[in-house]
Amino acid sequence: MRTSSRAIAAAGVLALAASAQVIGAQDRPESILPPGFGEPAAAPTTRATSAPLPGDPPGAVVQPLPAAPASPTATPSATPTPVDPATLALYEMPPFARRSLDRIGVAGGGIAADAFGDADGRMIEALMRRTAAPLPSRWLSILLRRTLVAAIDTPRGVDGADFAAERAWLLLRMGESVAARAVVQGVDNGDYTPKLYQVAANAWLATGDPAGMCPVVEAANTATPEPAWTFARPLCAALRGEPARARALFASARRGRSANGVDLLLAQKVMGAAADGRQAVTIEWDGVDRLTAWRFGLAAATGVAIPDALYATTGRQAYYWRALAPGVALADRVAPAEAAAGQGVLSNVALVDLYAAVAADPDAASAPSAAAQDLRIAYAGSGADARLAALRQLWGGTPTWPRLVLTARAAARQPVRGDVDAVDPLVASMLSAGLDRHAARWAAVAPAGGDAWAMIALADPDARRRLSGSDVEGYGGGEAKRRLFFAGLAGLGRLAPDDVSTSAEALGVRIGAENSWTRALDRAVTRDQPGTVALLAAIGMQTPDWRGVPPAALYRIVAALRAVGLSGEARMIAAEAIARG
Repeated sequence: MRTSSRAIAAAGVLALAASAQVIGAQDRPESILPPGFGEPAAAPTTRATSAPLPGDPPGAVVQPLPAAPASPTATPSATPTPVDPATLALYEMPPFARRSLDRIGVAGGGIAADAFGDADGRMIEALMRRTAAPLPSRWLSILLRRTLVAAIDTPRGVDGADFAAERAWLLLRMGESVAARAVVQGVDNGDYTPKLYQVAANAWLATGDPAGMCPVVEAANTATPEPAWTFARPLCAALRGEPARARALFASARRGRSANGVDLLLAQKVMGAAADGRQAVTIEWDGVDRLTAWRFGLAAATGVAIPDALYATTGRQAYYWRALAPGVALADRVAPAEAAAGQGVLSNVALVDLYAAVAADPDAASAPSAAAQDLRIAYAGSGADARLAALRQLWGGTPTWPRLVLTARAAARQPVRGDVDAVDPLVASMLSAGLDRHAARWAAVAPAGGDAWAMIALADPDARRRLSGSDVEGYGGGEAKRRLFFAGLAGLGRLAPDDVSTSAEALGVRIGAENSWTRALDRAVTRDQPGTVALLAAIGMQTPDWRGVPPAALYRIVAALRAVGLSGEARMIAAEAIARG
C-alpha cells in the first residue's frame, strides 16, 4: 500500500460530519541471515545493542567475525555524494509494482471498468456528494456499493486519487466502512492527495483500525494540519514499539490543545495497548454528547463499549460500522448486524454466520441464543412443519425486513404446499437475498392478487406472459402499493403496451413527466453508462423509506437499469417495493 490527503475532523479530532481492523504497523523486516553475514571480514566492528541496525532481530547482540588479515578500507569523502530522491524512489517502489490512478478499485463484482463511459468526472463527483445515504432500497444500496468499490476507470476531468476519495466518502455514509477502506487502499501512498488523506483517516477509523493510518502518517502531517493526523503520530509510534517517542509526541500534540477529554483518553488507551505502553486507561462516557469517527475508531480498536445513546447522536451509518468492526464484542454486534443486513451492508450468509457464532458462545445473551436456536431448526429441523414453525418464531407477529433477510435460505428450503398460509413472508424472504427462482416455485399456490403473487410477477426471471391493466387493478395491496406494482411492471416491460398509458392515468402515475433528473437518466442510458445510471437512481431515492419513493421515479429507475443490462437488479428493486412499500 502507498498513500497522500487530509483527515476529516477538527472539533473532537475527527467529527463524523455527515456520518464518517487492524493492518498492524509496518515493522522493520527481520533478516533471515546470521548476524554479521556478508559484512567485510577485513574490518570487523562491534556496535552497541542500543542501536541495532535494520535487519537485526529485536535484542540481537552482534558478535565480531574472526580476525582476518588487514586490507585497505575506503575513506569516506568530506562531502558525501547526495543520493537522488528519484533514484531512492525506484528502490522503494519499482515501476512494475506501482498502480495506476487511471483505474482504482477491487476487481470482480460484475461492474465493467467503463461503467461511467465518457461522463464528466466533475459531474459524477457532484452526484456522489449530493447522494443522501443510507438509501431506502436494500437492492439499490447493494448495486451502488458494487459500483463504487469496483475496479473502474477514472472519468475524465478529475484526479484518480480525488475520485477514489469521493467514492470512499459516499461508501462511508452508506455504512460500508470495509468497502470504503478497500477503495482508499487501492491508491499508492505516494499518490495520496489532501482530499484522500481526509477521507482515508475516516475509513480506517470507521473500521476500528487506527493503525491503518500509520503508513502515511508522516506524509499526512506534512500535507495537512488536521489534528487527527497530529495525534496519529504518537499512536503509530507506540504501535511500532517506540514508547518513549510516543510519549514525547503525545505530550507535544496535547500542548496544541486540539483535543481533550475522552479523545485524549482514547488515544492513551491505544498507546497503552501497544507493547511497553505502560498505561491502563479507563474510559468514562459521562458528559460525552456525541459520537465522532475518532471516538468510534479508537473505542472499537481497544474493545471499549460505546453507549447505545451515543449512536443516536449521529447517522445510521455508524450503527452499521459497529456491525463490521471486529473489535466490537459479539454481543454488541447482533442488533447492528441485523440492521446492516436489512440495508444491504451484510449479506444473508454473513448474518447467518454471525448467529452461528452466537450459538457457539456459552456467554451469549438469552435472546440472541434463542434466535440462533430457532434459526438452526429453521434450516435443519426434522420436518417441514417444524422448520416453518421456527421461521414463524423468528418473524414474530409482523416480520421485519432484517429478519426476512436472515431467514432467506431457510425459506428456500420449504417445500411448495398449497396449505401454507405464510406464502407472502416466504416469498419476500427469498427475494430479499435474490433467490428469484426459488420464489417463483410458489407461483402456482400464491393467492392471485396477493403480495406474493405480485412479487413473483415482478421478480420471476423466466416470466414470459405480459400482464394487463385488469391484473393491476386486481392487486389487493392497497392504492400506494398498487401504484408501485404498476411502476415496476411498466419499467420491466411486463405490462401490455396498450395498458401502460391507461393504467398510468387511472392510477395518477405521471410516468411521462420530464425534469433535469429524468433527462440526465435518459442521457446515461443512451450513452450506456451503468455506473452513472446507478448513481442517478440513488439520487431519485432521496427518502428515508419506501413510502416516500414516488411511483414515477421507481418506473424510471427500473426502466433505466433494465436498459443498461442490470435487469436482475431492476427486478429485485421492483419486488422489494412490494415487500416493503
